Amino acid sequence: MADVNFSFSPASTPRSETEQGEPPLYELIELFFFAYRDFVADPDHALEAYGFGRAHHRVLHFVDRNPDLTVAELLDILKITKQSLARVLKDLVDQGFILQREGREDRRQRLLTTTVKGKQLAVELATTQSQRIARALAEAGLTGPELAQRFLFAMVDPDGRAEVARLISGNVTKGDKIRGEKR
Repeated sequence: MADVNFSFSPASTPRSETEQGEPPLYELIELFFFAYRDFVADPDHALEAYGFGRAHHRVLHFVDRNPDLTVAELLDILKITKQSLARVLKDLVDQGFILQREGREDRRQRLLTTTVKGKQLAVELATTQSQRIARALAEAGLTGPELAQRFLFAMVDPDGRAEVARLISGNVTKGDKIRGEKR
C-alpha cells in the first residue's frame, strides 16, 4: 500500500482565514467528505438490491441496535421529522425488515424491532463498514479504535455527548429523551 503524504503550499492556494487568523482546515474537511463517500459506498451498493437508500440504512441500523425503540426515540436519534421517517419506515416494514407493534403500556406508541431478515441485513452492512474501518486503522498505524473514537466523539457537540455515549453503549432505556436536553 502506498504511503499518503500531504504537502500543502499556502502561497499557491488562496485560502480564507478563520476568525482566529488560522486558515480553515480545508484538507481535513475534504478528507471527511471523501471518507464518508467511501464509507457509505459499500452499504449503498448492497441496499440498491432492495431499492433502499441511506435513510433506510440509518433507520435499520438504529432499530437493530436498540430493539423496541419507539418511533419518537428514533426521530430524536435521527433528528428528522415524522414525514421524513414515514416513507422509509413503511418500506422497511412492508418488505419485512422491521416489525412495528403497539407499546405495552401506551398503545399509541409504536415499538420497532428488526426481523430476522432485518437483523441479517443490518449485520451485513455493519460488517462491510467495520472491515473498512479496520483497514483504515491498520493503514494509519493505529492498533485499535480508541484514538479514532475519541476524535469522533470530540466532534460531537458537547451538549449532545452524554446522549451519544448512551446510544453507542446500548444503554438507551424506554422513555429516555435522546436529544441533548439537560437532565
